[in-house]
Amino acid sequence: RQLEYLKGAARTLYTARPTTSARMRYVTQRSVAAAEKAASEGRDIVGALFEEAVAQNERRYSGIERTAAHLVSLLPDDAVILTQCFAETVLALMLRIARERGIRAKLYCPETRPYFQGARLTATVAKDMGFDVTVITDNMPAWLMKTHRIDIFTSAADAICVDGSVVNKVGTYQIAIAARRHGVPYYVTGAPDRAHPDASSVTIEERDPEFVLQAMGVRTAADGVKGWYPAFDVTPPELVSGVVTDRGIYRPEELYRYFDGSEDERGFLV
Repeated sequence: RQLEYLKGAARTLYTARPTTSARMRYVTQRSVAAAEKAASEGRDIVGALFEEAVAQNERRYSGIERTAAHLVSLLPDDAVILTQCFAETVLALMLRIARERGIRAKLYCPETRPYFQGARLTATVAKDMGFDVTVITDNMPAWLMKTHRIDIFTSAADAICVDGSVVNKVGTYQIAIAARRHGVPYYVTGAPDRAHPDASSVTIEERDPEFVLQAMGVRTAADGVKGWYPAFDVTPPELVSGVVTDRGIYRPEELYRYFDGSEDERGFLV
């Protein structure tokens, strides 16, 4: 019964967010396999799951640290960086490694409504680490790049397709367009996923439209006004300067080389 319950929980987890279901299915199935192996050997399933989770996290953080180091190699000594959404671990590691290498970094963070991840999370991490950080609203990046020096635009991704298409927090696409117009390179961090040869295999999750009609629980639109909330968008490979991975930096058209000579098709994703 434990194993059947675990398999059901795994299905619930990997189907919860359709845009990232391929990655999460792989992650959860590894955990199920670890539990099944433990059961067949008469070992404690809970303990086996804990060990698997720790191993996955250690591997993931090691890969993200290598990715962050590759990203820092792209920065000038006095770097002005435009972010998008919240890149969690890779952002903090990028800033830590930049400091260790003597790079001075200034960040501009779009607020990324409706959850304000940029304002609440990215900006807070940068500020707590002692970096110069400025929050802008989501409709300011193009004018920012027109009127201020921006050395690099970077984001993480919810999915990176093998052809170099980037699926990320909605708004990434429009910033990438503006970046190309203003000569600002866009580098995405993450690992490609063979489950997605291109963006046609990705389901763009649409969330409750009520979220765009309010700000942190305070309604900002009149009753009767409609909303639309696609949680992600797709940036085509021609707008991506490079994909920064744990195995190096790839141009979108050569991203398939990430898998060369590797038995593991997922890099640091698991």
